[in-house]
Amino acid sequence: MHLEFHQLDLRWEHLRVREPHRPRHLLASLAESGQQTPIVVVNAKDVSTKDNRYLVIDGHKRIAALRQLGRDTVEVTVWPMSEAEALLLSRSQRMSPQESALEQGWLLSEMEQRFRYSLDELARRFDRSISWVSRRLALVELLPEAVQSHVREGSIAAQIAMKYLVPVARVSAEDCERMAEAFVKHRCDTRQAAQLYTAWREGSRVVRERILAEPELFLKTQRQPQTAKPAAAEQIQRDLEMALAILRRAGRKLTEALPEMNTAQQEQAQREIESTRRELNRMADRIGKEKEARHAEPGTANRDSGTAREGSEPARDLSHSADVACERTQSSAPELLQRAGDTAEGKGRALPPTDPGSFGVMQRQSCPSP
Repeated sequence: MHLEFHQLDLRWEHLRVREPHRPRHLLASLAESGQQTPIVVVNAKDVSTKDNRYLVIDGHKRIAALRQLGRDTVEVTVWPMSEAEALLLSRSQRMSPQESALEQGWLLSEMEQRFRYSLDELARRFDRSISWVSRRLALVELLPEAVQSHVREGSIAAQIAMKYLVPVARVSAEDCERMAEAFVKHRCDTRQAAQLYTAWREGSRVVRERILAEPELFLKTQRQPQTAKPAAAEQIQRDLEMALAILRRAGRKLTEALPEMNTAQQEQAQREIESTRRELNRMADRIGKEKEARHAEPGTANRDSGTAREGSEPARDLSHSADVACERTQSSAPELLQRAGDTAEGKGRALPPTDPGSFGVMQRQSCPSP
């Protein structure tokens, strides 16, 4: 049968979220092919006027689209049952896309308040646990009504509200409303909403106030090119720490692996270790030269004419410089290999710095003999 729009009661329209992109596809389909599926209604006679009224259970979006197209009537199918039974049946048949948890909460809340369903009855009707029903009802009670209105209108996606606004509401309903307004005003997508929420969650009370007071400024800073890579010094430190951790792990495994390694594998492992030693020595030399340059007395370079002064001892100076470089290499480079080597031998601690055997190999490789 066909009904005119004034005969329809749309009181349950608020149970579903409006999706801005869907009306365009629905409009195009209705304009091209007409209404293919009737909407679902139940009889709800208006006692005051004694007019036949029909309560819409499913099809609110089709009604809105037909009105936009200038149609006068809509095709309906009447279910001979109460509105509560019709709502439950409609949901069980999943005649529309999967509902969000918030939409489920809206329906449960209406069933509880309007039809006086208990938690046990709701759990049985929805074939869910009482805990599931309680969590959905808590969402509706937790989120401020203003925020729920934004979700119903489609200006905030239900998933964004669930993931970011519900946790804020648990802390502060006022902050939740302010953040929701920021989402709507600046048309935040999922990434921007996540940035705003994360900064709020990790910030102090003062930082949270600044973020909510000037969300546009915060989002602008997030859009600017960020230094994604850490500072070079911090990156070097991390790399060295990782290298040390890898060497320690290799040292622990070496004890178990040695009996299984053949001669070729052992020689290969020794070559890799020697290559690592040489690379660490080179890095230590570079650090040592940089430290030496920083600690040089101001003006020394300007007074140096490039020629040896009379009475100076070039040989002794050169020898002293070599000794300094050698000592610097010994003190800064071997830490990684020292610790890894001790672990490989089954020891749980590094040798004391004063132990003459701890740097013996590296001294022989990196320092010239006197």
